[in-house]
Amino acid sequence: MANNSPNSRRPLILAAALDLDGTVIGPNENISPAVHEAIVRLAERIHVFIATGREPADVLRYANELGLTAPQLCDGGANILDPVQGVSTWTAPLGPVNAEAVVTRLREMGSAFVATHAGGTARTFDDVPDWDLIRVSALDLDEDTADALATEFRRNKNMYVIKAVLPYNGLWAVDFTLAGVDKASGIARVGQTLGVNPANMVAVGDSYNDLPMLEACGFSVAMGNAPPEVKDAAEFVAPSVAEDGLSVAIKEYVLPRV
Repeated sequence: MANNSPNSRRPLILAAALDLDGTVIGPNENISPAVHEAIVRLAERIHVFIATGREPADVLRYANELGLTAPQLCDGGANILDPVQGVSTWTAPLGPVNAEAVVTRLREMGSAFVATHAGGTARTFDDVPDWDLIRVSALDLDEDTADALATEFRRNKNMYVIKAVLPYNGLWAVDFTLAGVDKASGIARVGQTLGVNPANMVAVGDSYNDLPMLEACGFSVAMGNAPPEVKDAAEFVAPSVAEDGLSVAIKEYVLPRV
């Protein structure tokens, strides 16, 4: 199909990686009718997948709601899901030493957290089955505490550590994955499955953990609710999630390049 956009000499968009919180869904954790319609319309044309720091159960629920069949990305790039079968097809475990160090520190702090493992997720220390964890996220932190925690663990070169805002309460999370595992590496691996290079992908996001994929993809969109650093990394800034910004981005930026 001919591309009549001003950027018609650029490669076509063949896949879309969509952040979840603050992008597909807002604080109420629902997909608005306008966003739902836009994503479904886009998925009729190209591969569409969620790329989030959330755990598998959440991603499978939203992918099912949207009728998405492409591989989906969760746990900050450490877990790829088959939404049709409802199973993980690839993971990059954090490693027992790293996992124990993080969870032990969060226990000392009294921090809420979520940890993904092969059998599901743990939200309390008693629920952690062993140290074979895929991803750990400290939750509900004020920004100063999140910055201090991230700085402490960034000294460990065996882990990738990044903070992200929690749109449902305005507090912060700090995500821990294996070194080299982030949303950029995750979408590249999804792309291998789809036969699509990141240069032919569009990434849409709103937080610091989206920066790697915004920078890795050939096309990038930041939400209006994103911090300035994220907006600066994107080619197109959509309205906020409260204004159905993803719907606007798909209609005005993505579909003309498909």
